[in-house]
Amino acid sequence: MNLYGIFAALIAVSAMAFANATYLNIQGPVSGVLHNGEGIYLGKVGPGESFYVSASATTTNSTGYSVNIGWDQLKALNLPKGWYSQPSLLYENPMKIKITLPSTAVNGTYNITLEAVNVQNYSRLGNITVTAYVNVTPNVFNVSVSPTDIQSGIDQPTNLKVVINNTGISDDPFNINLYGLPAWNLSDQVVQLHLSRSSYVYPVYVNEPGRYEFNLTVSSTTSPVLRRSFPITLTADATLYNDYRAVGQGVIISPVIFDPPYELMLFLSYVYHLVAH
Repeated sequence: MNLYGIFAALIAVSAMAFANATYLNIQGPVSGVLHNGEGIYLGKVGPGESFYVSASATTTNSTGYSVNIGWDQLKALNLPKGWYSQPSLLYENPMKIKITLPSTAVNGTYNITLEAVNVQNYSRLGNITVTAYVNVTPNVFNVSVSPTDIQSGIDQPTNLKVVINNTGISDDPFNINLYGLPAWNLSDQVVQLHLSRSSYVYPVYVNEPGRYEFNLTVSSTTSPVLRRSFPITLTADATLYNDYRAVGQGVIISPVIFDPPYELMLFLSYVYHLVAH
């Protein structure tokens, strides 16, 4: 065998040994297959938030034989000061640990040691440790609100569209609230899963005519620093056009689509508006 053939054979043997090596299959919040000593970037998390790391209990032994419940528990070690974790339950699959940050966590990138344990080394796997990296930052979600300038009738709800894009790895809930509007309005709590985006309908109304300026705020339920506010202007007039235009916005518990007479009234209000202007 020439030198090239020997070199190729060594590469093949090395690749086979690596493929048969014991591994940890991370499944969330991101996915990756890691061998002992390797690392993975999980994503962004805000001060005061919690996040989960899940991993499969399945792995292979040193000879490449698959072991269905090879790992019996997953733990987080060497946490930064003030952080705490809850290890996975014994023998659950997938394994899942919860890690919580203090609200005083300083911005920056931190590393955490994840250890997968084979209890009493029953499957002859020993333990495996990998490094997980997380970026602590308050910039873990984006919000948009529309419309921000509302023309409405009296006691007629107008639906605001609130879009929340959770760019972090926490599944902690968000509160949607109004501040500065002198009328009864909902306080809504929603769960926006990590790395996902959704739209929500939030109704507002007033019971007296006037021009109102207020703020719509989306905030984390677990961290006071994770907060976004948007100025909204609402002009409420007791006019035919505004009353029927507000009807066109729809009432959540009684959509316009189920009330044909209201559709006709809305159409007539638009005709009235065009003629008057």
